[in-house]
Amino acid sequence: MITHILEPMVCERFSNEERYREGHLRVINALPNRKVLGLHIPDLKRLAKQIATQGCVVRMPNGTEKRCTDGRGVIQAFEIVSNGCLCYEETLIWGFLINLQKCTLQERLLYLERYVPVLDNWAVCDTYCANAKWMQRADKDVLWLSLQRWFNSQREFEVRFAVIVAMTYFLDEEYLAKVFECLNNIHFNSIKSAYTTEKGKPKHVQQGTVHGVEPYYVRMSVAWLLATALAKFPNQTRAFVRGATLPADVIKLYIRKARESFRTKEVNAL
Repeated sequence: MITHILEPMVCERFSNEERYREGHLRVINALPNRKVLGLHIPDLKRLAKQIATQGCVVRMPNGTEKRCTDGRGVIQAFEIVSNGCLCYEETLIWGFLINLQKCTLQERLLYLERYVPVLDNWAVCDTYCANAKWMQRADKDVLWLSLQRWFNSQREFEVRFAVIVAMTYFLDEEYLAKVFECLNNIHFNSIKSAYTTEKGKPKHVQQGTVHGVEPYYVRMSVAWLLATALAKFPNQTRAFVRGATLPADVIKLYIRKARESFRTKEVNAL
C-alpha cells in the first residue's frame, strides 16, 4: 500500500549482504506470508511523523490510488484492507501513526481494537508498546480495563500485547497484584499460534519457526515481565512465583531471564 514509498528507503546492507539480511530476518522472525523489506526503525519513525502531518498516496490492493491528507486517512486505508496485503514495515508504520494521533483515549482504544488483531510478530508488538508513550498519560483504570479482552484472547500476539503493555506501564504498587492475577489466569494451552516448533538451530533462516513450547511468544513475554518485576519488587515477585500455577517451562524461562539481566543476576529468583 505504501511500499512505493518504503522501497527506496531499504537499508543498502539488507539488499546487498546476504549475511546481514539473514541476521535481520532471523531476529524479526516474521511469518512466511509477511514480507520484510529491510528498513531501520528510526527511518520508519521519521516517515510516520511526515505522513502524520502531510499524508501520502496509498495504493489500494485493487490497483487504485488514494490520496490521504494526513495520518488518520492512512490508518483508515490500512484498516479496510486484508491483513495479508501489508508488509512488516507497513504494520509498524500503522502503529506509529496510531501513537502520533491527537485524539481522545476512547478514540485511540478504538484504533487498537482494529490494530491489535493484526499483530502477528513479536517485533511489531513490542515496538508498538515501547513507543506508545500516551499510555503513561492515559486514565490507567480505563486502559487496564481495555487490556482484559487481550489477556483473555486465544490469539498469541493479542495476549503478548496485553503482557507487554502491563510490563511497560503497569508494574507499580497499585497494579502489581492485578498484573500477577492476569498472568495466573492465562490459558496457555488454549492460545493458538501460527508459528511451528523446530528442533535444533537451522543453518538458514526459516521464517515462522520457533525453538520452544507454543505459544512461544506468550511464554517468553510472561517470563520477561516476571524478571522485570523481580528487579522492582523482588519479595512480591518471588511470593507470586512460588504460589502461581504457571507452566513449569515459563518458570524456567523466567529464571533464565533473571540470571541474564544485570539487574537481577545476583538476585534469588525463587
